[in-house]
Amino acid sequence: VQLQASGGGLVQAGGSLRLSCAGSGDTLSTYTISWFRQAPGKEREFVSTISWSGTNTYYADSVKGRFDISKDNAKNTVYLQMNELKPEDTAVYYCAAELTGSAGRNSELYDYWGQGTLVTVSS
Repeated sequence: VQLQASGGGLVQAGGSLRLSCAGSGDTLSTYTISWFRQAPGKEREFVSTISWSGTNTYYADSVKGRFDISKDNAKNTVYLQMNELKPEDTAVYYCAAELTGSAGRNSELYDYWGQGTLVTVSS
């Protein structure tokens, strides 16, 4: 599967953005999809994940209650709705996919990655 992340941009603190992760070459309905982010000078960190069925979702504590992950199988796309954005959310956001359902928050276990989309939150 190939993944393409989009939807990043510049937004003021308190604003919202919706990221998209579009799949091609295979259906995302069988993959666990996660979002990770990497801020300048920092390590990549887990943001959120959604199970292949869309039934189970998990979030990093830093985004819980502000971000919402969802999956539209008809469009073969996973979304990350980001609300109440903070300057510390500034990062390149990547979507990733894996088939085992066991990768969880471990980015090293994901087999497929999108190219990343930059989110900049100004104060």
